[in-house]
Amino acid sequence: MDPELTILSVNAMAVALIHTVIGPDHYLPFIVLSKARGWSMAKTAWITLGCGLGHVASSVVLGLVGFGIGASLRHLEWIESARGGFAAWALIVFGVIYAAWGMWRLKRPGPDGHTHDHLVRLHAHDHVHDPKTGAEISLTPWILFVIFLFGPCEPLIPFFIYPAATASWAGAWLVAISFSVVTLAAMTTLVLVGRWGLEWLPTHRLARYSHVLAGATVALTGGLIQFAGL
Repeated sequence: MDPELTILSVNAMAVALIHTVIGPDHYLPFIVLSKARGWSMAKTAWITLGCGLGHVASSVVLGLVGFGIGASLRHLEWIESARGGFAAWALIVFGVIYAAWGMWRLKRPGPDGHTHDHLVRLHAHDHVHDPKTGAEISLTPWILFVIFLFGPCEPLIPFFIYPAATASWAGAWLVAISFSVVTLAAMTTLVLVGRWGLEWLPTHRLARYSHVLAGATVALTGGLIQFAGL
């Protein structure tokens, strides 16, 4: 392998790890929503992987299209920045709506006219039904997927474009795959470790507020990305 390409791939993997760790949007929403919705560890992992794949694939496609039409790196980075703003605001809006929904469920009276806070977590449904089969389709994972599909993976574009611009498409794909694998592995590891860690915290007194807290955390995460530049 070309030594220069080896160095580029190693740097891409290092940047992917750092980019994921310092970006709370890569893991916090999955951790808190998994806890609030009672997802299993396997389901949490699959949802995280699916969203992460959309996250990196969208930037690869943007890089391919941009390079194909001769767009400059500066223009591609501007598009990525705009996508980042959209994704951050989407997290904020989704988090606020989810928290408000959680508050509404806390106050909603049961069949006997009384509120049943202890039942909220067990009977909180955010789904639609398949018109053909009647099967439940949970909305939360799909909302997260759409947000991450539009969310940029900013460092990937320069790493991908550089070898492509030197006519080394095999190198471009090697860099993209290296970056993507590390990003997905880091996301999944952070989410599962965080989810496992929550099980050891004394959160039973806060269980009734799990959806409210999850929504607030998602909104806060979006705010940190948008206003603190994380």
